[in-house]
Amino acid sequence: MNWLSLLGLEAFAARWRANVIEGAIAAEDRLELARLEWLDQKRRLQQLLVLLVAVAGLTVVTLVLLSMAVLVQFWDTPNRMLVAWVVAGVWLVAWFFAIIKLASVVRSTGSGFALTRRELSQDWREIKERL
Repeated sequence: MNWLSLLGLEAFAARWRANVIEGAIAAEDRLELARLEWLDQKRRLQQLLVLLVAVAGLTVVTLVLLSMAVLVQFWDTPNRMLVAWVVAGVWLVAWFFAIIKLASVVRSTGSGFALTRRELSQDWREIKERL
């Protein structure tokens, strides 16, 4: 004997079963989307790290050699001390602007997993509307 059908709850139970199945499928889809976005984000971060190390190393070597060339150029002149301080000042200004740029890049990288967050917020809105 089917008690759910006798009590008139069979349609209600079927509706809940369908909702649970739909929710499980949606959760699975959202997890797959998050996994794909994480793989994409991880690949970009790896590329960024490799390029950052390469550019940083090459930049340091280039700028040290350039600074040495400027100092050697003015070594036998009375302006040797002035040139040394100008080179140091230029390095300080470059460092300051690099710190500012780094801070702005760090602030702008908060947009990871945008698709997953949008999907989850849309799902949450739909759930609230149904309730």
